Amino acid sequence: MSKELKYAVFGSGSWATAIVKMLCENQEKVGWYMRSVYTKEHLLKEQHNPTYLSSVEFHLDQLHISNDINEMVTYADVLIFVIPSAFINSELKKLNLELKDKIVVSAVKGILPETGLLLGEHFHENFNVPFENIGVIAGPCHAEEVALERLSYLTISCADAVKAQAIADALSSNYIKTKISDDVIGTEYAVMLKNIYAIAAGMAHGLGYGDNFQSVLMSNAIREMKRFIKKMHKMKRNINNSAYLGDLLVTGYSVFSRNRMFGNMIGKGYTVKSAQMEMSMVAEGYYATKSAFLLNEKNKSKTKLPIINAVYAILYEGKDAKKVFKKLTDKLD
Repeated sequence: MSKELKYAVFGSGSWATAIVKMLCENQEKVGWYMRSVYTKEHLLKEQHNPTYLSSVEFHLDQLHISNDINEMVTYADVLIFVIPSAFINSELKKLNLELKDKIVVSAVKGILPETGLLLGEHFHENFNVPFENIGVIAGPCHAEEVALERLSYLTISCADAVKAQAIADALSSNYIKTKISDDVIGTEYAVMLKNIYAIAAGMAHGLGYGDNFQSVLMSNAIREMKRFIKKMHKMKRNINNSAYLGDLLVTGYSVFSRNRMFGNMIGKGYTVKSAQMEMSMVAEGYYATKSAFLLNEKNKSKTKLPIINAVYAILYEGKDAKKVFKKLTDKLD
């Protein structure tokens, strides 16, 4: 890039906090927008996020923190959005600035429920951001392991390889390895879909299914993901790459996976509402399930999605998880 880019992260959850930590490894100053005044004031006083990844201590001279989204957009060249998909539209309504000259990066793991669009598509259609200025951050990478500085991997997708590499370099460190991709839409869908399959894995565990079934479920999930993404955006991609299969596996199996935890609670008999109330973090897969189901319903030729349909039936139609999974087992191979 011809100039040194300024970065800002929008959101204050665990993944947003982890991305700020990564950027602080390489940047003199990192912008950080957070809606909560309490979170901002606590961080400025105690040097850590009071709610998420509290073990991560920041050097305050590296941070430019604000509760004003327009101030942060003005400050930065690269805007990394990490606000949950269910809440991002209300935050974007506060924007009154042009974004066409900004690089917008989605680390949001879902579709905007109000529009049915991926975040990149939403910025392109509603904020006139050129497609070559839109990027996506994909895993496999859990925020908790970033906090522990355990070796992790990221894939940065952007149609402009130079911009993708610049963002990748900004996030790289001795414990973060990065690679780039031009499959912007595919990786963004994969980031969304893997959370649905993680809920399914959690449900299976909560219902008492063992490791043998889990392996069959994940094997079918990656093939289902491939069919879905190919239907939405056909291009040459290797679904076995870490941005797709790797991210799916870690989200489906890891003890750090909030979506797996959410599904496990549903499998054990929690209602959706009670599971959501007990969890301190948002399970993005809950919202992604409805988005993926409705997107497929709108297609003239529906894609075969038995796992997504099963999760949707349990979460949104109130179907009995045990009965739904019994039927699902006959559809898997």
